[in-house]
Amino acid sequence: MAYGVIGVIGAMKEEIELFHGHMEQVEEQVKAGVRFYKGIFRGQAIVLCKSGVGKVNAAVTTQILADTFGVDAVIFTGVAGAVDPELEVGDIVVSTDCLQHDMDVTALGFPRGTIPYEEVSCFAADDRLRELAVSVSGDIFGGKVKQGRVLSGDQFIASRETVGQLRRELNGACTEMEGAAVAQVCSMNGIPFVIIRSMSDKADGSAHVNFAEFTVQASENSYRIVEQMLQRIS
Repeated sequence: MAYGVIGVIGAMKEEIELFHGHMEQVEEQVKAGVRFYKGIFRGQAIVLCKSGVGKVNAAVTTQILADTFGVDAVIFTGVAGAVDPELEVGDIVVSTDCLQHDMDVTALGFPRGTIPYEEVSCFAADDRLRELAVSVSGDIFGGKVKQGRVLSGDQFIASRETVGQLRRELNGACTEMEGAAVAQVCSMNGIPFVIIRSMSDKADGSAHVNFAEFTVQASENSYRIVEQMLQRIS
């Protein structure tokens, strides 16, 4: 598996600062208010950036990675809330596909999550990147890794009832605020991608107790996976 340049995106500072500290030959560039770091990480050429929170930020950042930096693949790393009841804080989800849970045009007869008049609404991760992420995650964390659907929306989910709906109606494994936007833009540009999320909370209203504490742990978990992926790719 070989890629010329890989885009590595995190939504928050905690999710990218570990990468930045180990990059070499770094060139910095600002586009649309987003700071991009182009350089070498563990022998692999990457462009690292913090998208900011939410689908619009994620989409703009991903399109810049395509247009300005010509990346050959995208890895999004960070934290998420667990939707699959078997997931615990710290567990890993590797995306099989991504869907926008807040895309809701059911009033016009479209199933929830469907983007009206588009051929595709659920965007599949690249098989090679997904398999590599699963292999690396299994080596590091053993049985704490699941493959599944990443649900995205511009909402911080903190309700057991909503979690239940997302599981029943959309078969989500976890929920966050960027992955499906990254996935859609990558799909539109023909760029392979995978989303890797470490669970920071159970998306059930308890986040105020554990989110800040476990975001650091979860970010470190995600970093360890992507670090090993990039080493194997290079």
